[in-house]
Amino acid sequence: LVSLSVGPGVGQEVQTENVTVAEGGVAEITCRLHQYDGSIVVIQNPSRQTLFFNGTRALKDERFQLEEFSPRRVRIRLSDARLEDEGGYFCQLYTEDTHHQIATLTVLVAPENPVVEVREQAVEGGEVELSCLVPRSRPAAVLRWYRDRKELKGVSSGQENGKVWSVASTVRFRVDRKDDGGIVICEAQNQALPSGHSKQTQYVLDVQYSPTARIHASQAVVREGDTLVLTCAVTGNPRPNQIRWNRGNESLPERAEAVGETLTLPGLVSADNGTYTCEASNKHGHARALYVLVVYDPGAVVEAQTSVPYAIVGGILALLVFLIICVLVGMVWCSVRQKGSYLTHEASGLDEQGEAREAFLNGSDGHKRKEEFFI
Repeated sequence: LVSLSVGPGVGQEVQTENVTVAEGGVAEITCRLHQYDGSIVVIQNPSRQTLFFNGTRALKDERFQLEEFSPRRVRIRLSDARLEDEGGYFCQLYTEDTHHQIATLTVLVAPENPVVEVREQAVEGGEVELSCLVPRSRPAAVLRWYRDRKELKGVSSGQENGKVWSVASTVRFRVDRKDDGGIVICEAQNQALPSGHSKQTQYVLDVQYSPTARIHASQAVVREGDTLVLTCAVTGNPRPNQIRWNRGNESLPERAEAVGETLTLPGLVSADNGTYTCEASNKHGHARALYVLVVYDPGAVVEAQTSVPYAIVGGILALLVFLIICVLVGMVWCSVRQKGSYLTHEASGLDEQGEAREAFLNGSDGHKRKEEFFI
């Protein structure tokens, strides 16, 4: 921010520029001289303490350095600018008529990284309320909330403390177990930060929920003599710190080794068969998983496999015998059927003839002749 001020007088003038700087930054305060004739030039701070007298340091503050002293311009450099440095800097030219102008220095305060806190523990199915605080900024920082790259609507408030502002914002939303570990961002911006820059703080959601359990076996098929390892995969927040193994209404085999999430069963025998369970719990609920163990006898498996071909062959032979019997029955039925020629309806009226064949041969011309033979 720059503005020019011109001092009174006919022959000599003084011009200054207003300066804005971020706290901790570097500011240059410039006095422009017109028609300077070697008169005394004094620069004073807002408390009217003399910083430089004709190019000579008067105040022992090493943060102020005289960068240029010429007939046309006086320029001083302030490093590590502070709020107490803010105010009007006097540039005075002493001649027969005193000329002076004031260069106003404004110090902005960039927000620090916001502080994000949760009001109470988030639980699955409930709501969580987060607060974001920037205790010091000038001008007042603008706070925004983001979750999964989408902006959330928050409620902001501010309080002025001297030259700086304290700004806070709250946001509230519903959560589920899938939100555990999710990230919510509070962002702060004001004019003290470079264009396009902001201060951000990420908050990792901690959502508590009831546990789940599932058993994984080290192998799908187990035989006598094998070693089986069962693993109980447990989730939950807070994570269950104790897992219990049991076998239905029976105790675990003496050889079983239960250590946390794993149950090891070495040297399996058929007596180990049963339903194994793992149980886990936290303050929000209880979970239970089942695994049915069936130990196979390799000898029994081989015997069953070798008996299968004989059963198939026997079935095929039985089917062939049945088909042969059906064919024989049909042949016998056909063989006992009456053979010869038969009198048809066309030969009616010739019943008195002795033989059916003669009836056809000797019949009158008005009757049709027909024979039927069994071949």
